[in-house]
Order: sequence, then structure tokens, then C-alpha cells
Amino acid sequence: MKKTRVMVVDDSVMFRSLLTNALSSDPRFEVVGFAVNAMDAMNKIPLYKPEVLTLDIEMPGMTGLEFLKKLLPKHPIPVVLVSSLNVRVFDALAAGAVDFVRKPDDQNHVRREAFLATLINKVVIASHSRVRLPTAEGFIIADGTVTRKTSGSASGRPAPFSTATMPASTKPLGNLSLGSSRFNDDTVLAIGASTGGTEAILAVMQQFPAQMPGIVITQHMPPGFTAMYAERLNRLCKVEVREAKHGDRLQPGLALLAPGGIQMRLVRMGSGYSVSCSGAEKVSGHCPSVDVLFDSVASIARDKAIGVILTGMGADGAAGLLRMRKNGAYTIGQDKESCVVYGMPMEAYKIGAVCTQVSLNAVASTVIARLASQK
Repeated sequence: MKKTRVMVVDDSVMFRSLLTNALSSDPRFEVVGFAVNAMDAMNKIPLYKPEVLTLDIEMPGMTGLEFLKKLLPKHPIPVVLVSSLNVRVFDALAAGAVDFVRKPDDQNHVRREAFLATLINKVVIASHSRVRLPTAEGFIIADGTVTRKTSGSASGRPAPFSTATMPASTKPLGNLSLGSSRFNDDTVLAIGASTGGTEAILAVMQQFPAQMPGIVITQHMPPGFTAMYAERLNRLCKVEVREAKHGDRLQPGLALLAPGGIQMRLVRMGSGYSVSCSGAEKVSGHCPSVDVLFDSVASIARDKAIGVILTGMGADGAAGLLRMRKNGAYTIGQDKESCVVYGMPMEAYKIGAVCTQVSLNAVASTVIARLASQK
């Protein structure tokens, strides 16, 4: 079996040693080298030719974020961030990093082993991922030495909506409109994603106008990061976005994000909906799980729902989306060409859970068209 070539970039001797030893002990990886800072990494990458990079964000001299912006246009290598809890993680994901792992706060053995297990899993996923690079026009997907621009399809869909040049202080208007159309008050939009999903969800949500039906979102993410991610979405989207709390009522113009480490379900509240946030058990390998959310939407909202499954490794959400479709929901899957990892959408498509499969830049317009067609 061909081993994945990995390079570790971290200024901490302790973490470099910890990561190198853990990755080297796994037969799937070959640690081809390490770097002590960004400039050291920039010099060594052409020599070592790694296929996956682990990268600390906070380093002396050039930060990991600055390094990513210089590296990825020249060398589109999947990068797994290894960092403390820091809002800059989302800036690095926007710059093209594939995923992130939170460093343990102390040397507790159990937490350290859990961290290493997560790291190894993320590096495996990264080895199957493609790099998503922001551009002024939207983004490009880099696949090895071949760079392809995701321009929708031959039908001439517009270029992907750009997030790269959006000022952080600006709360933009959605660039699509429902016009005079009025969706049903009990309509629900459910979105699920994993690897590559933080930027994919943002790309979709930024195109929505304020007058959207209630939205529920599950993105695979650990505790501590979902509140920051919800704040980022809220700042950059017209729709209000919050990290969900148990009992929150779903309303038009509001999106609720499943909190990290807790399962979120849609429940009926009188004539409307609310969310239940409880339980830390893993379902389909994840907590929060897309299948848990989609199953609840299938049961509660039935044919009043729209389901969207975006980029991610594995099959979480596929079975739940199939239940949604069988119960009358309209379901949308992201296509292979625009996915960082064509896993979850592929599994959903293979089992017949997807009504239509479209490029990422066409997801929002497909949702809007479906809402506009409702009576």
C-alpha cells in the first residue's frame, strides 16, 4: 500500500515530536520531514514533496495564515491545521486549509490520545481531499497539478459568489431574491456538511436574501468552534445565524447551527418548530450528526422541507436525506467537481437520496427556485 507523504510544520519541539511519532507509527503515512517555521517549510516543500501538511497557525515570523496564502497557489497541498482555539482557524480555512484539529490544553493522557486519534483521521481525510482556493471571482478547486475552475455547467451558470474580498465588518445583502413569492410558513431548509463545509456553507448562505424560511445546519465541528463559526456566518450573511440552544424556536430569516459535541433535532412546537439540543452519543460516527438532523426533519417537516448535502468524507447524512426524500422533501446534493471531498454527497446520490445534483455555486439558486415554485 502506497503511504501518504506527510510533513509537519510547528515551532514547538514538543508538538513536532508528538505529531511526527504518532504519524510515523501509522502504516498509512510516511513523515518525510518537518519544518520549524513557515520560511523553513517554504524551502523544504519543493525538496520533500509532501502530499499532506500539518500546520500550526501561531508561529514566529510568518504566521501559518500568511504562509497558506503564499503556499497554496504554488503548491496546492491539503493542509490540516493543528492549533489552539483561535478564530484565525476560520481565516485559514477560507484561505484553503482542508480541516483543523484543536491542540490539547494540557498533557492529560486521555486528551492527548484523543487529539492524536483525531489528527490521524483528519490526515487520512486530507489525503483524499482537494484544495479549494479563493479568488476574486469565487474559488478554484486544485487537484494535484491540475487546476480547474468550477464554473457551474455548460448551461452558463454564473461564476461562484466571491467571499474572498468581502470586508469583515460588512453584513452583505443576499444576491438572490424571492421577489414577491411567499414560501409556506412551515417550510424548513436543512443543510449538512463536513470536510470543506465551513466555506461551502458560507458560499451558499451568503447568496440567500433575508426573507428565507427557517434554516437548520449541521457541520461536523468540535465544541468551542461552533459559536465562533455561527458568529462568522452571522457577520457575513443577510440571514441571522446563531449557535442553537435547546428549545430555540425556528423562525423565518433565522439559521440555527448545531453546537459542537451535541446532537440537534427539529421538533414540533405548536404550529411551528423548535430545536432539541441534547445527547453526546455519536451517530454515523459523528456528534453532531447530519443523519440525526435530517431524520428529525424527515419526520417533522416531511414534504415542507428542503434538504442540502454538501462536501464531506464518509456517508453521514445520506440515509437521513433519503428519508427526507421518501417523505416528500426536495433534496439537493453538491456535485463532485465542486466538492473538496466528494463523499457524503456521493453516498447520498448513490442510494437515490438526491433529487438534483448541482455545483456549489448553483445550490442557493436551486433552493430559491424551489421556494419560489411553492404555493
